[in-house]
Amino acid sequence: MPFVFIFVGVLALAGPAEAQSISIDMGSAGGEGALSARIIQLFLLVTVLSLAPGIAMMVTCFPFMVTVLSILRQAIGVQQAPPNMLIVSLALFLTYFVMQPVFSKAWDTGLSPLMNGDITEIQAMENTLGPFEEFMSARVDEDTLAMLTEIAPERTEPGEAPAFSILVPAFMLSEIARAFEIGFLVFLPFLIIDMVVASILMSMGMMMVPPVVVSLPFKLAFFVLADGWSLIAGALVRGYAT
Repeated sequence: MPFVFIFVGVLALAGPAEAQSISIDMGSAGGEGALSARIIQLFLLVTVLSLAPGIAMMVTCFPFMVTVLSILRQAIGVQQAPPNMLIVSLALFLTYFVMQPVFSKAWDTGLSPLMNGDITEIQAMENTLGPFEEFMSARVDEDTLAMLTEIAPERTEPGEAPAFSILVPAFMLSEIARAFEIGFLVFLPFLIIDMVVASILMSMGMMMVPPVVVSLPFKLAFFVLADGWSLIAGALVRGYAT
């Protein structure tokens, strides 16, 4: 019998519950296309977040930073110290340090007005990409840009700004080439240490001893005494201040 009373009580409570309606606010009633605009913004946000690593590789100084730091590690002769995660993290924070004014300008002129509803999505995209195009144009190699412009399917008129699809690969190639140039200069002191150690070992008749094993402590001591990490990081950052 107690179960009967519980069942009747549930039915009694279900009556008012069925009379209630569920309403979902999909935007203001007077704003036509408000839902569509929100969907487009959400889609763009998800797309940007998913492509964030690629964007960091394409339109920032990250390729230059990580390439120089990787060459430095190889020049010292330590393959796993610092580990790859630490090298990438250091390159990311140096990239943010250099690109922070560009990020701020892109936010102030593009993303912030879009969130406030002052400009359209197309205008926001143009205003957001503008600071990055200005940054890349100042660093791109003219010969590389001219080569890509010449072989591009769409010709660029004389005096016209290069298309974004041409500017990005030209900028990446220029940054990688510049990183190899800096890497060559970084490699020279450690190469000299290796040659000196190899010559000393050969003169002592110790040809069976690997020169790399003997020279590694001297290279580490040289790099530490010279405060190498601070010098390298400072030189990489100052290179973008000019």
